[in-house]
Amino acid sequence: MMSIKVYNTLTKQKEEFVPIHPGKANIYVCGVTPYNHPHVGNARPFVTWDVIRRFLEHEGYDVTHVQNFTDVDDKIINTANKEGVQWYDICNRYIDSYFEVMDKLNVRRAHVYPRVSEHIDDIIKTVQCLVDNGYGYVVDGDVFYSVEKFKYYGQLSGRNIEDMMAGARVDVDDRKHNPMDFALWKSAKPGEPAWESPWGPGRPGWHIECSTMSMKYLGETFDFHGGGSDLIFPHHENEIAQSEGCTGIHPFVHYWLHNGFITVNEEKMSKSLGNFFMVIDILEHYDPETLRFFIVSTHYRSPLDFSDARLTEAQKSLARLRQAQETLGELSEMLSAGPTAESLALREKVKELREAFMEAMRDDFNTALAISHMFALAKEINIYHKAVVDAGIKPDGKLVAMFNDVFAETCSIIGVLEKTAAPAAEEAGDSKEAELVEMLIAMRQDARKNKNYALADELRNKLNEIGIVLQDTPQGVKWSKQ
Repeated sequence: MMSIKVYNTLTKQKEEFVPIHPGKANIYVCGVTPYNHPHVGNARPFVTWDVIRRFLEHEGYDVTHVQNFTDVDDKIINTANKEGVQWYDICNRYIDSYFEVMDKLNVRRAHVYPRVSEHIDDIIKTVQCLVDNGYGYVVDGDVFYSVEKFKYYGQLSGRNIEDMMAGARVDVDDRKHNPMDFALWKSAKPGEPAWESPWGPGRPGWHIECSTMSMKYLGETFDFHGGGSDLIFPHHENEIAQSEGCTGIHPFVHYWLHNGFITVNEEKMSKSLGNFFMVIDILEHYDPETLRFFIVSTHYRSPLDFSDARLTEAQKSLARLRQAQETLGELSEMLSAGPTAESLALREKVKELREAFMEAMRDDFNTALAISHMFALAKEINIYHKAVVDAGIKPDGKLVAMFNDVFAETCSIIGVLEKTAAPAAEEAGDSKEAELVEMLIAMRQDARKNKNYALADELRNKLNEIGIVLQDTPQGVKWSKQ
């Protein structure tokens, strides 16, 4: 296996990935709180980790991928109370919505999706362990974690406790030993779900679930933990404190990876600003593959600015790759011949582009750079196809096979264009629409034949305005719908 470098939030530097168990890679990713449909900010970490998982598997690692559902939470309870339904009805509705959306985005299913409500006994055991080890203390049926007892507290976020106390917004609770102490177990309140525990009826605090469920399925120490940058503090900081306070094993996680924020027209996405976009709403205007491609076209650690203009740009870029895929299909259908000096040189170029793609992915999963090499490959495909057609010669069969293999391999890692391209009429959807497009193309051809180029250009522009892209080829006019 080739060396992979990852940026570790814990150490603030790139490190070589050395798995705890040779040949295996264990991943835990913080999942959604299912009280609403997934928004574009949710989609980014799950698409990101889907690509990371795909690449690790491509490199030969046996991956175990765990992603939780926080199905016991204030937001869920509040939503259920407003609607007059049970909390689990809200959870089931929006977990179904999550899977529907992520399936459309071609996100492969994790191996395990643990829910908080299904692991209450395990969570109680973890809380009891922390109480027994002196990290947890009980007050009136609530259990709190004493952050001053944990010597590594603040290491992940790069803060010290004094700074955190000065700058953090924490719930005022005089019962806490320290304002920064956080809840491990919350005593029961009217209108909330509750479970029996050694400290009385109640429910888990937010952070304890991920410590418990990650260790249950991946062990007391594992390779990767991921999520958005907003989770570094307090959630992931508290996870470390809980897990290591319980097991005594340091480090809890070897590599912490966090994706950057999503902004909307360069402003942070938030409900208060009214720029909060649900994926189901975005998919009414853009196909899922375009949204996925938009997400992965930026390196996962960089901020990602969301706008219609950038989505349209991603749509056009993906269309260029799709066109190269179709051109490659045409090359594959031609009778092949042996190599020429030019095609032998191009075989080497294809190998170089493949290796450049893989090197980009091995450098902290740099999808932005990797995709640039996909475009370079697409360009070579198009140039070679034109040269073959213009010269009226047979293509180099082995070169075409290499084009096919490398193009499919890179698409599989990025998670786009994996399905065989549909015929243009099928992409357009409505057969009547296809007939109309064909009629307008015929009118354009007649105009060109009569040297009425102004009309021909106008027809092409009108088609382009409604998303129909024309390509003039020696075999005739081909069209596709963006």
